[in-house]
Amino acid sequence: LTPAQQKAIFDQAPPPTTPGGPPGRKIVVSTNIAETSLTIDGIVYVVDPGFSKQKVYNPRIRVESLLVSPISRASANQRKGRAGRTRPGKCFRLYTEQSFFEDLQQTTYPEILRSKMSNVVLTLKKLGIDDLVHFDFMDPPAPETLMRALELLNYLGALDDEGDLTDLGYQMSDLPIDPQLAKMIMESQNYGCSQDIISIVACMSVPQIFLRPKEQAKAADEAKAQFVHPDGDHLTLLNAFSAYSDEPTDKRKNWCWQNFVNDRSMQSAGNVRKQLMGISQKLGLDLVTSDKRGDGSFNYEAIREALTAGMFMQVAYRQRSGDYLTVKDNQIVWLHPSTDVSSSPAWVLFEEFALTTKNYIRTVTTTRVEWLVRIAPHYYDLENFPECEAKAELELAYRRLAHSRASEFKAK
Repeated sequence: LTPAQQKAIFDQAPPPTTPGGPPGRKIVVSTNIAETSLTIDGIVYVVDPGFSKQKVYNPRIRVESLLVSPISRASANQRKGRAGRTRPGKCFRLYTEQSFFEDLQQTTYPEILRSKMSNVVLTLKKLGIDDLVHFDFMDPPAPETLMRALELLNYLGALDDEGDLTDLGYQMSDLPIDPQLAKMIMESQNYGCSQDIISIVACMSVPQIFLRPKEQAKAADEAKAQFVHPDGDHLTLLNAFSAYSDEPTDKRKNWCWQNFVNDRSMQSAGNVRKQLMGISQKLGLDLVTSDKRGDGSFNYEAIREALTAGMFMQVAYRQRSGDYLTVKDNQIVWLHPSTDVSSSPAWVLFEEFALTTKNYIRTVTTTRVEWLVRIAPHYYDLENFPECEAKAELELAYRRLAHSRASEFKAK
């Protein structure tokens, strides 16, 4: 919803439809943000379905997924409290009293137990704390989550094989973002598109920038179409942010309204970008854009290579059956319906899982097998690669790479 539509929750309930009739009702549909973050006058009844959507890190498939999961008793009591803030009310729970006491946890799991730990581990390593297993966490995360974090940082080159911080890792730790995004920024200067990657990372770090109100879905899709790039959602984000940045400051709000873009998210993205640009400058990165003419003609191929340099572990391969299989973890997935990728490319990189009616991957961009074997041969090691259709493609790519390198050597 647009911010203007969201503000409608604070409006008074409508008057009676007929003189002397019953007063109108105001119905608010909310996520679990309403548990604690705001109070709305006049709420008398609360309907609690007993579920919430949470971002949970799964160390086995190395991805953060959006999962619908049961709430805790503490959250249920918070929801109940919404009804009695300004006047007496009632809470209707769509589950039994027995489920409340027997099935729901007493309190919500601490976020550290369901979060990706790579950023925390990188920070601890920078502080000189090496014994992570015995570190005095208030709520210790699972050892498997810590091991996955160490493994990920090693693949990214932030830690060496002994588990010590590398020079690259030290620089990455200065960027207050996920290490994969930090690696993407560090590598982007080699592809001549560091400013473009920072813009993309900024848009990925804020709530969804595109609005799609149900009653105006067609108009919203048409507005978004002017920014869409057929090779991926990340490139679409870049096009939208670039168009927003080209607008005079005093006209940006109206531009967002006309193009179904979330003005608040764009402002946040601008602030994140400014911060990342400042840190990158201090780190001595070569801050350049691939849009040499300044008219939005980006070098999208170079940008996709830079994206691959950071996200080579979150890749899926299209099987003959038409669905996708994630690399190494062998999870069958489908492209999310909201993706801008127009065709069914052989290889894609993705930002997150969305487990709804199917295992969807979201924020998707096409990549190439040639880039994967050149950029991350240590990860795409054929000896340790599971048997699947992708392995044959990788073998061919390695042969082509060896042949091209042999030809270059002869030419010299």
